[in-house]
Amino acid sequence: MNGAGNDFVLIDDRAQKLKLTRAQIIGLCDRHRGVGADGVIILVPCASGKADWAWQFYNSDGSTGEMCGNGARCFARFVQRLTGLARDFTFETEAGIITAKFQGERVTVSLTQPKDLRLNEQVPLRSGPQTIHSLNTGVPHAILFVLDADKAMVLELGPEIRRHPRFGPRGTNVNFVQVLRPSHIRVRTFERGVEGETLACGTGVTASALVSSRVHNFNSPVKVHVQGGDQLEVSFQQANGAFTDVRLSGPAEFAFDGRTEL
Repeated sequence: MNGAGNDFVLIDDRAQKLKLTRAQIIGLCDRHRGVGADGVIILVPCASGKADWAWQFYNSDGSTGEMCGNGARCFARFVQRLTGLARDFTFETEAGIITAKFQGERVTVSLTQPKDLRLNEQVPLRSGPQTIHSLNTGVPHAILFVLDADKAMVLELGPEIRRHPRFGPRGTNVNFVQVLRPSHIRVRTFERGVEGETLACGTGVTASALVSSRVHNFNSPVKVHVQGGDQLEVSFQQANGAFTDVRLSGPAEFAFDGRTEL
């Protein structure tokens, strides 16, 4: 499946018989020798009883991920197809409980409350200091505003910021944001765990939209163009200086069903 070009291998393990190794996950995500994906998402029962379902999420390098916005929309559509559910439902992630809603072909996920907002920090880089904002929308994100996203040094600055001591010990995702007009932005993301640019990053889109609302006084909803060409939408409320009721809407599409040997 893919959500705005961010693609995933989704696996039904409601019977809980599957134990994937890190090497197997890397192999599945290998675009030359495997299926090819930015990550692997596994459907499992919710052991805590706090949600209808739960997932296990892995990045393409085999590491676990707390949250993924595009993956969440794909997971929701995957569960809907498998179970035949017509209603909204919840699922548990390492970042918390996510609610999925459906409007035709678009899926909306209600994200956990963002935290650790930091604005206008001067971060020293090899090329000189950069003004970087940061916010955790389930996973950590750094945000840099640029004049032209096409010219953004995603593959040059992305790896350096991703591993910068300021964002240690696990590092951060890095988003390069161009303001197109009020409440309308374009985002390119260097994604931690993929270790490269992806066509879209849902939590990155969300972080970029929320930071833009503070830095540029944007109102909800914020429309976001991603590198894959799709448009996502982030809606939110603000109360007592905090973001609440954060929702991410966009497509979630099936590419194919199949079997593979591990």
